[in-house]
Amino acid sequence: MAATIVWFRNDLRIRDNRALIAALQRGGPVIPLFVWAPEEDGIWQLGSASRWWLRQSLIALDQDLIARGSKLIVRSGQTSAVLKSLARETEADAVYFSRQYESQAVERDRDVTIELQRAGIAAESFIASLLIEPWEIKNSSGKPFRVFTHYWNRCVRQLDTAMIDPIEEPATISRTPRPVDSISLESLDLHLDSQRSAGFEANWHPGAASAEAKLETFLHDRLHAYAEARDSLSLGANSCMSPHLHFGEISPRQIWNAVTSLSRKSRKSNFSEACTSYLRQLGWREFAYHLIYHFPETTFRPLQMKFASFPWCNDERLLKCWKEGRTGYPIVDAGMRQLLQTGWINNRMRMIVASFLVKDLLLPWQEGARWFWETLVDADLANNTLGWQWVAGCGADAAPFFRIFNPVSQGEKFDPDGEYTRRWLPELHRLPRKFIHRPWVAPQSELDAAGITIGTTYPHPIVDHDMARQRALDRFRALRKETTSLQIEGT
Repeated sequence: MAATIVWFRNDLRIRDNRALIAALQRGGPVIPLFVWAPEEDGIWQLGSASRWWLRQSLIALDQDLIARGSKLIVRSGQTSAVLKSLARETEADAVYFSRQYESQAVERDRDVTIELQRAGIAAESFIASLLIEPWEIKNSSGKPFRVFTHYWNRCVRQLDTAMIDPIEEPATISRTPRPVDSISLESLDLHLDSQRSAGFEANWHPGAASAEAKLETFLHDRLHAYAEARDSLSLGANSCMSPHLHFGEISPRQIWNAVTSLSRKSRKSNFSEACTSYLRQLGWREFAYHLIYHFPETTFRPLQMKFASFPWCNDERLLKCWKEGRTGYPIVDAGMRQLLQTGWINNRMRMIVASFLVKDLLLPWQEGARWFWETLVDADLANNTLGWQWVAGCGADAAPFFRIFNPVSQGEKFDPDGEYTRRWLPELHRLPRKFIHRPWVAPQSELDAAGITIGTTYPHPIVDHDMARQRALDRFRALRKETTSLQIEGT
């Protein structure tokens, strides 16, 4: 039997990998391949945090393959050319791969498939990163959903009747009799600077084995409290599975089956609620891909086109302060510094810092999306787009624009003792709880005792929240009047 190339992308696992299993079922040698072609991602080439994760994940995948008698082949260059060249070298007659859904990936996969078929090489794709394909769920009018609850209710009904167990991993993977050339990972530009790399290494362990172990720990130690504690900034109630999911080190089907199995076995109603709450987050991920597949332009344009003319500001100084965690609002700064040092913040913190950028600073949501893309280890184009458009009020099922988070009250609610804030802002470590989220109102005696000089050791607030809130509301009302006027004139 001829060899089959398995083209790995965001499916860096052996278990529940349909492309790999299908290749093994053909009976011939299997050639695991990763192609480094960043230019094919257009403007959305991997950010520095994602590159760090990718390198570690590829190392882990290679080790898993070696343990089964195989090895990961790494090549760089134009994908179609690499695939055809490798097929000639190894006499492979088929390429199997997992589907991706971003517009540039869809176009590339279509072009690659055509090129392979012209060369007499079969090309077949498989679902790997989602529970349900984006085109399989439609509303009653046969169109894509724009409201999450309606979308997810439809998905759950389908999943309850159609879900099957994940595919177990193979014990061995046959390889070609002759060695296949591969470039080293060291030759790819996947490194972080030493300071950030140390922070990442202290917090993350990429790879399928780590993903499965982390899920197991979460399910047994923290899932029961997830519904109540997931927004807390200091309790560590989140699963932190998002980067593992994004790079495909674990499949959503593995998570779905593990959680639903526990839910069925438990007789406690609060545990069942926790399971439902957690699976709903998987639902938001599915919804994000549903949207980006059907509305690919939303990576740079608002879904609600009335926001296309919103009068954003353009202030590089304010943007730089936000990126570096120097806004003068402790909860915002703590989140942005955690992001830089670890490549991750939880969903509540993402909403807080995003609201501050687009509503307090009136900077375009696209700027925030680009920074998250650069700094998040779980940077995912679909999720990133959905999240930023949700906060900005211009996306599907979005929070209304007039919902503006108060950074002080958000800190007091989700970090009431200041534990999280003090961890990431050590310069405020000795400030009493009463002032930890508003140090600018602390008496001079308290500031002196804590060793803080506002404007020197910690910045003044770069905007007054109350004034910034009113400015944002005024601009939104003006936009609403403008769009209403245009609608009337066009009637």
